Amino acid sequence: MLTDLVENLARRISQQANAIPLTLSEDQSLLFARYLLLLEKWNKAFNLTAVRQLDDMLDRHLMDSLSIVPFIDQDNVLDVGTGPGLPGIPLSIMRPDISVTLLDSNGKKTRFLQQAKLELNLSVNVVHTRVESFEPAERFTGIVSRAFTSLDDMLEKVQHLLSDHGKLFAMKGKYPAEELSQLDSRLVKEHMQIESIDWEGLDGERHLVIYSAADLKA
Repeated sequence: MLTDLVENLARRISQQANAIPLTLSEDQSLLFARYLLLLEKWNKAFNLTAVRQLDDMLDRHLMDSLSIVPFIDQDNVLDVGTGPGLPGIPLSIMRPDISVTLLDSNGKKTRFLQQAKLELNLSVNVVHTRVESFEPAERFTGIVSRAFTSLDDMLEKVQHLLSDHGKLFAMKGKYPAEELSQLDSRLVKEHMQIESIDWEGLDGERHLVIYSAADLKA
């Protein structure tokens, strides 16, 4: 019965990913299915996300996370405030060739991440600390965030973690006009790009703010 559930869910994930468009291997689809089922199970006891239903997790968490994969070409990525591993785990499954670090200050969430890493055999690094306290051996070429904090606050908190030629990817819902207005206008105009994200079946607006540290030094 569980195998049928995993296989059916995997087929749905593969079909929906085509709308992004992303083509998933069978192994990737199965991993995503197992990840969502594990998240659903742990969420009942540990309240990892306000999204309770499996169908909603597929649409609002997994597809949302997968939508930024086409924009990521960095080889050493940090997911700040990752929560239950979003978007870091989907990124790691889609791009097993890159190094992905998952950072969160919530102990329940990092315990789930460690379990997911073990059960799904994921090549991710899990870090339990505040972003301000994190001192990695080397800085990251890419930093991603999903509903972490405002743009100005995020830029301040992650500067010490981003390499000189790195990029920051901030996932937002509606166009973040107010957040952008709080930043230096030159930085916004010359060193940021805002991508509108869309796929068939998307509910609401999605935007991706991309900040380039290299451009800032130009």
